[in-house]
Amino acid sequence: MSEFHLDLVAAQSDVDDLNHVSNVAYVRWVQEVARAHSEAGGWGMAEYQKLGAVWVVRRHDIEYLAPAFAGDAIRLSTWVESWQAASASRRTRIMRGGTELARATTLWVLVSTEGGRPRRIPPDMRAAFG
Repeated sequence: MSEFHLDLVAAQSDVDDLNHVSNVAYVRWVQEVARAHSEAGGWGMAEYQKLGAVWVVRRHDIEYLAPAFAGDAIRLSTWVESWQAASASRRTRIMRGGTELARATTLWVLVSTEGGRPRRIPPDMRAAFG
């Protein structure tokens, strides 16, 4: 699996005081598409619990390019750009039709559920994401 897509409609509850989708919603979308991509690759919460490890965010970097509004049809696209021993850099693109609204890079770290220390990423997990 390489690039993964998730379609959604921006909700009225995503809108801030400036009448456009809040940056908080964009961060939530970045996390939601990452979770959906993981589940599609066979790595849902049950599999992570069996492994005794979970992904946590170390850093989000989001560049906002154009506003989104309630009712907009949004396409989220994500892929893992690179791997390290215990971390992965994931890219996300947020689109409305042919307009790029935002792009994000997130550094995810795999940590043990007991103690929270970084944990080496298993080869089968890497393979699941292409």
